[in-house]
Amino acid sequence: MVSLRFPFFSHSTTTPRFPSFTFSPATIACSVAVGGAISAGISISNNTNSSLLNSFISNFSRSSPLWGSLSLSDAPPAVVTESKTGVSFPAVLNESQGLLGIGLRKKAVLGLKNIDVYAFGVYSDDNDIKKFISEKYGTLSTTDLKNKDITQDLMESDVSVTVRLQIVYGKLSIRSVRNAFEDSVGSRLKKFGGSDNKELLQKFTSQFKDEYKIPRGSTIDLSKENGYVLRTAIDGKEIGSVESQLLCRSILDLYIGDDPFDSKAKEEIDLKLVSAVTK
Repeated sequence: MVSLRFPFFSHSTTTPRFPSFTFSPATIACSVAVGGAISAGISISNNTNSSLLNSFISNFSRSSPLWGSLSLSDAPPAVVTESKTGVSFPAVLNESQGLLGIGLRKKAVLGLKNIDVYAFGVYSDDNDIKKFISEKYGTLSTTDLKNKDITQDLMESDVSVTVRLQIVYGKLSIRSVRNAFEDSVGSRLKKFGGSDNKELLQKFTSQFKDEYKIPRGSTIDLSKENGYVLRTAIDGKEIGSVESQLLCRSILDLYIGDDPFDSKAKEEIDLKLVSAVTK
């Protein structure tokens, strides 16, 4: 058994991944085809008509112009999957927060191999993001926006952002989580607010009590809410909250800051933020 004291947050290099959707074009095409067939009065109660319907579906999926007109906005995915681990994230969280990007936290063990510790998704309300960028950057062009560090400004703003962690490593303990946060968040608190923040750090890490279990598939939600309240939940159950702009910024810096856990995820989120206001 490998002992991990700091499994989360030391910097490591990750490889590019692209989210894959859980439905296929064939599935949607067949569904539309069946609807069209029924509307036309085609019965599938006997073998002859079943063959006719199969032929109709086959021709439809190959040549119908309707499929060519479908887009993500027409049929948004219910979930987005991290390709390396197969972990799925809902496209919308808490009824209003859209997924900005997903990443993977890896940990090097003994310098020999990388362990996938957890996948993560970053969420924010699309309307809040548009309002924030519009007010902050006015009428800047897309090119000019790409030269701005929008995520840095987002960390400091009073816009709600949720980071969902989904555990991949099956032997992770809550004590390892607590110790890892003490190191990673502690270093960010020192970076942004100086060294006199031990009480704030302890108030946050003490929420992760030994009684909590986090087997593979468990979720940890770190939600920055309006008023700079950081609310923490494990598997949907709130375990505590702390009001602190400094703590909120320090948490988000782990995922969308200058030295994030997954640089490819950070790039994906940067592009999504620009497209949110320019599309």
